[in-house]
Amino acid sequence: MGTRGDILGLSLIGRAQYSRLMNVLAIDTSTSACSAALLLRDGRVAAHRLTVMARGQSEALMPMVKAVLDEAGLTIAELDLLAVTVGPGAFTGLRIGLAAARGFALASGLPLAGVPTPLAVAAAIPEAERVGRTVVVALDSKRDHPWIQFFRSDLTPLGAVEALAPDEVSARLTGPVLVAGDAGARLLAVLPDAVAASSPGWPDAVFVARLGAELWREGRAWPPEPLYLRAPDVTLPGSKS
Repeated sequence: MGTRGDILGLSLIGRAQYSRLMNVLAIDTSTSACSAALLLRDGRVAAHRLTVMARGQSEALMPMVKAVLDEAGLTIAELDLLAVTVGPGAFTGLRIGLAAARGFALASGLPLAGVPTPLAVAAAIPEAERVGRTVVVALDSKRDHPWIQFFRSDLTPLGAVEALAPDEVSARLTGPVLVAGDAGARLLAVLPDAVAASSPGWPDAVFVARLGAELWREGRAWPPEPLYLRAPDVTLPGSKS
């Protein structure tokens, strides 16, 4: 199993190769959406739900998972793997998704694969758009510096996730750039030659499922623990400001 310090060299595998893999239930609540998907061993997406929402994932997630399982005609016992995004992302959202995934894993005995949120966002970009470009994923951190990660066109990370100011991002880039993520607009304002990806700015559980299967098969899945790059904005009882 991989660690947070791993630099994952990935190539998304084609649909035909999934025939020897697993039934995977994946969930995501790490940013500004809530989604669930069930990927079958033959590579087909049996069921999928996604709703854009800044809040309310705790109420939406479990009915969404039930709907996905019901539509696919499967039970948890018929799955082979669970997958979940591990961040960075919204503090509360990460806790919701990880708590649900851990609960499913504990109750069923299924393995649970963690998938970094920026990688899930990058994986949704069509390959034709990525060719010849550096991919920059920018996620809203609710502070001045968004969370940034750079990828090669084949989705190989070019470093770890960092909190960077938009002008710092500009200083590190050369050549054609493709920007994705829910904070991408902030980068496009300072990167005049960059292009916005056509994909949504949030993770989709379909890609979390595919990445989770690949990482797990290769022994490089991330631990199902939240990847926090800063302390949460929480005031503890009795603490002084």
